[in-house]
Amino acid sequence: MTGVLDAAYRLKVFRRIGLIAPQLPHRIAYAGYQLVKWGPGFPAAVAAAAARFPKQKAIVDDLGELTWAELRDEVNQLSHALKERGVEPGDSIALLARNHRYIVTAMVAIMQVGARVLLLNTMASGSQLTELATREGAKFIILDEEFLKVAEKVDRDQLLLAWSDGDQDVPTLAEISKGQSTKQPPKPSRRGSVVIFTSGTTGLPKGAKREEPEGLDPLVAFFGAIPYRGNRTMVLAAPLFHSWGLINFGFGLSTAPTYVLRRRFKPEQVLQDIEEHQAEALVVVPLMMQRLVDADPELVKKTDVSSLRITAVSGSALAGELATQYMDTFTDSVYNFYGATETGWVTVASPKDLREAPGTAGRPPWHTTVRILKDGKEVPQGETGTIYVANDMPFGGYTDGNTKEFAEDLMSTGDLGHFDEDGRLFVSGRDDDMIVSGGENVFPRELEDALIKHEDIADVVVTGIDDKDWGQALAAYVVVKNGASLEHDDIVAYAKEHVARFAVPRKTKFLDELPRNPTGKVMKRELPDFD
Repeated sequence: MTGVLDAAYRLKVFRRIGLIAPQLPHRIAYAGYQLVKWGPGFPAAVAAAAARFPKQKAIVDDLGELTWAELRDEVNQLSHALKERGVEPGDSIALLARNHRYIVTAMVAIMQVGARVLLLNTMASGSQLTELATREGAKFIILDEEFLKVAEKVDRDQLLLAWSDGDQDVPTLAEISKGQSTKQPPKPSRRGSVVIFTSGTTGLPKGAKREEPEGLDPLVAFFGAIPYRGNRTMVLAAPLFHSWGLINFGFGLSTAPTYVLRRRFKPEQVLQDIEEHQAEALVVVPLMMQRLVDADPELVKKTDVSSLRITAVSGSALAGELATQYMDTFTDSVYNFYGATETGWVTVASPKDLREAPGTAGRPPWHTTVRILKDGKEVPQGETGTIYVANDMPFGGYTDGNTKEFAEDLMSTGDLGHFDEDGRLFVSGRDDDMIVSGGENVFPRELEDALIKHEDIADVVVTGIDDKDWGQALAAYVVVKNGASLEHDDIVAYAKEHVARFAVPRKTKFLDELPRNPTGKVMKRELPDFD
């Protein structure tokens, strides 16, 4: 009976997202051929979408529009260009770019030649970029022109420009692709892959390998929980280098949508895009939701966003009041996705869940198991413990060979939480010192290590605090050396030179000494509160 119900559920979801829909036979056949040839993944999905809907808009960005056929051709041209430059299956290519057509063509082309995409955070420091490129053996670094300064210590011959306003001595993707064949290259000897990096605020970011799932069940789980429909417009505001933006792009390919991508998040632009393109879906992180809620009331009032059925949000804790404020301001469309780079999804909260139980992380999607464990044993409903999960999105481990903690077949999220009596999950926080700031995982250690090297700082400890704009932020308690004088702005300026921007402290408190116990550990409960 379970098999019959599963089959019926799959059919229902596939129909909604357009995988089962009337089409010209030759287009369906070619799309199926691509899936069989390449297996699930970006190359097959782009080729299949181009076969089914060649004239439909695939991307709208700051440069204009691309159809699916045009996107496919650009991907194929770049694939040939990369091969001509010596890129082989198994090679690694780092990608440091904002949301636009070139990050899409680069990701798909790199995978199409069987190489690894190393997706770097646009807030990475120069030292992080250099060390990551060396550690991961990056053959090339594709980056937007604005990040050339970050890459100033990288060999110029390793660089290729994605977005460029011209007048640079580094070749662009458009230039190296010009004149190349638009025919799809042969299937490589190994499949391409994607590596997403952790925020790296405890040291060098760790690379998390995402394995391509077998079969289509992950699509059923994702789209069963968040009701996307086929051939609709998605305003993808969450960054594509982030796992949340990437999963919506990657899974979205199967629905052959129109993606609206902008290099910079601007509330007025987002609202204009929703109205102009009659967008059904908006993909954001909580900070973006807050900025939309805080947008000019007159602009909100005169902009028609009634087409918006889905506001998919993830990346950091979502305050219950933010979800209701957003839905009161716009539409009842918020779907809060709780998960992580390593775990994939854990739970999803629907608009109904968020109305009835503000602050909930929601319920496990189809074929997803979530348990609350303490000391290896499942705790009773309502009791807090560590959240463990199993789903159809395999984690390939970190590039350094390590992996997450498992209990039987369940992966630890590292978070604490509990289920309520209606089966909704509530997340209490991390079981370590990590905070999530603006959608990024942030640890105090890296900032501590950087600040203690300041010539005028004698001692320092960093903690997490609540922050209206970023959800959470870092705050520093600093002891200055005798005779020295420092202000908060001095600390910020120094931090910006040595850590990623999301690890820069939002507040600083200067103390005569830190409360340490005999073993040298800081007794954080004795630290004074921030105002």
